[in-house]
Amino acid sequence: MFELTRENAWSLLTEYTTSESLRKHALAVEAAVRGYARKYGEDEEMWGIVALLHDFDYERYPDLKDHPFQGAEILRERGCPEYVIRAILSHGEHTNTPRESKLEHVLFACDEMTGFVTAAALVRPSKSVRDLEAASVMKRMKDKAFAKGVSRDDLRKGAEELGLPLDEHIANVIGFMRERADVLGL
Repeated sequence: MFELTRENAWSLLTEYTTSESLRKHALAVEAAVRGYARKYGEDEEMWGIVALLHDFDYERYPDLKDHPFQGAEILRERGCPEYVIRAILSHGEHTNTPRESKLEHVLFACDEMTGFVTAAALVRPSKSVRDLEAASVMKRMKDKAFAKGVSRDDLRKGAEELGLPLDEHIANVIGFMRERADVLGL
């Protein structure tokens, strides 16, 4: 049985992911998801574990026919609870796993947004989220050449699924990432 602890989740992530940028992405998503867990009065530790694990298989299985399906199988083999696996599957539109729980909606909403916020922070002179504002991120979203691999539709859809205006979701994510700025290198 996979014991759901942050230490075990981090160990599994680092076993499968050697890339520093992918590890930082997992930490950024963890920071944002944990922030929303606090905001919604949910289990911050468990939500953070799901966030850490959401892409743990991506480096080995980057093809969408494999990710996150391979990770789901690895977690099942280790005895991970099905609700964790389901949440991870639901973060990818291509998995046809409809998002139902608050955790699933939050994970989807934070996954791409943390990447976009990171990109927006890194082009600033400070290279930091500490002085990044939602308005700046909103402006970057209009520039199709900026972080062109990030779906603007997914960014908007994530906020919609949370029932939040886009600028409020962006401000929340920035605030949650600021709390972990040192660990994120931002």
